[in-house]
Amino acid sequence: MDTPKHTVVLGASPNPQRYGYLAVNRLRSHGHPVTAIGKRAGEIGDTPIIEEHPALEGVDTITLYLNPMNQVPYYDYILSLKPKRVIFNPGTENPELEGLLRENGILAQEACTLVLLSTGQF
Repeated sequence: MDTPKHTVVLGASPNPQRYGYLAVNRLRSHGHPVTAIGKRAGEIGDTPIIEEHPALEGVDTITLYLNPMNQVPYYDYILSLKPKRVIFNPGTENPELEGLLRENGILAQEACTLVLLSTGQF
């Protein structure tokens, strides 16, 4: 495995049928440290889902499971974390946020985190 990448899952859910839930589990099973942020507190396995926007250091990747409208309140927070990249999973594509990321030297990647993990491209 490559170096573990601290990943923030925005749109994490305690519902096992949601992609944000699956992503947290899959990232953890691949050895990546995960911060799960959602609308409601809860847990995914032993990973807490938090509602706050904590200051974090060393964030490699933010993976989005929020529709574009629900991303707006997170713009400043996402930029403050200074991630290397933000993954826009299917249905989360957002040209406005992608432009902001590029202006700040952050890679905006339209991809599926689950596919990237399963194909060794994460």
